[in-house]
Amino acid sequence: MSGVIIYTKDGCPYCAAAKKHYTEQGIIFEEINIYQTPSAKQKILELTGGEAMVPVIVDKDEIKIGFGGG
Repeated sequence: MSGVIIYTKDGCPYCAAAKKHYTEQGIIFEEINIYQTPSAKQKILELTGGEAMVPVIVDKDEIKIGFGGG
């Protein structure tokens, strides 16, 4: 496991773009869908300082909110 986690939701073009980018780069990631994992909504609020936004990408100690190119 690379240590990358991408928090996503269904139908999000930015989430799809982030997953495509990491896949094309050959980077293995864990996807956590906030609708399928109830505790994930609270986790992204903690990670973002209260912003209810996806994707949230956690790459080891770095947290990225959103993704361009969606």
